[in-house]
Amino acid sequence: MTSKPGLPLVGVHHTARPTWKLAETVHFYRDLLGLPLVHAISARGWGPEDHADFLHFFFDSGTGSTIAFFYYIGTEAPEFVAVRDDYRYRATHTAWRVETREDLLACRARIEAAGIKLNYQIRHEVIESIYFNDPNGYSLEITWQVRPFTEVDIADANRTLEAGIALENASRAGQGSFTSIDEVWRSKGERLAADMEVQ
Repeated sequence: MTSKPGLPLVGVHHTARPTWKLAETVHFYRDLLGLPLVHAISARGWGPEDHADFLHFFFDSGTGSTIAFFYYIGTEAPEFVAVRDDYRYRATHTAWRVETREDLLACRARIEAAGIKLNYQIRHEVIESIYFNDPNGYSLEITWQVRPFTEVDIADANRTLEAGIALENASRAGQGSFTSIDEVWRSKGERLAADMEVQ
């Protein structure tokens, strides 16, 4: 695959979320999932005067990546972080990668043996994943990528998002509505047909 020069990134270092369940979070990630606890920052509040003192701790999640948490000492969880049974809430999640389907199934076996409820296992397009929640209600995914992304995937992704952006812009300008995936498919198809006529 070819790519344009961009940021010199080498992967995700960490994702971070707040927790008000210190013991449960450490037990879940370190003891049940087996992710080593590799670093902890203990600090007085940073920035604004009302910033609480905190513990910021990291678990190794493979190939240089970590998953991290902030425990704000002496505070209560605000309403905006309350767990919701809503697909829009679950959209924010951490997904880890494994190399083989056997690894994915081994992860599932370990999770279930630890008494962690598996939400579901599903194959969607080029990945197969298992989903479960941590003690904070955060959604976690472990995924196996069935095949690498190709030039066809890249071209299709760009066409799909270009169609979606055009529909979103038209909707915001009051020139129609954007309410279903059918509109994306139709617009993408029309653009593809027009491009083929030009060739």
